Amino acid sequence: MSTENLTHLEAIKKIKELSESAKICMFCTELGTTPINSRPMSLQETDDEGNLWFISSDTSNKNFEIKEDRNVQLFFMNNSDYQYLSVYGEASIYKDKTTIEEKWSPMAKAWFEDGKDDPNVSIIRVEPSETYYWDTKAGKLVSLFSFVASAITGKTTDNSDGVEGKAHI
Repeated sequence: MSTENLTHLEAIKKIKELSESAKICMFCTELGTTPINSRPMSLQETDDEGNLWFISSDTSNKNFEIKEDRNVQLFFMNNSDYQYLSVYGEASIYKDKTTIEEKWSPMAKAWFEDGKDDPNVSIIRVEPSETYYWDTKAGKLVSLFSFVASAITGKTTDNSDGVEGKAHI
């Protein structure tokens, strides 16, 4: 696996690609406690500035925890394509109608009785400060052949079809 650190536009493109491909992450709060609190969250979008957006209930533990400590860690896994993304950043909670309207998804209605007009709807934005990614450039099939060939021949794989690195926005 080679290392390729990305900056600004390349970093945003990689974060957007990997997060939107995985779509679900483990959203972790209270990072200073053991064990850390985590829960699966569905990503609404990653915007053109690299911010990650989620819909959440304002009465959830996650929202209370963010109000106490804005530092969060997100872990995205797209196992089918061997793509992984770790995002550390600061979360902000929005309750204004404009942001809710802009980020609303019809799928979120399953959690909110009154849809986007539900008083408990909130939007969470995570602004990344440190990210790290792992991506198999050649895809799952080529990686699988590489590992199978290594197992048959007894030679170790150099896993040269993959890349990992920091993505600095």
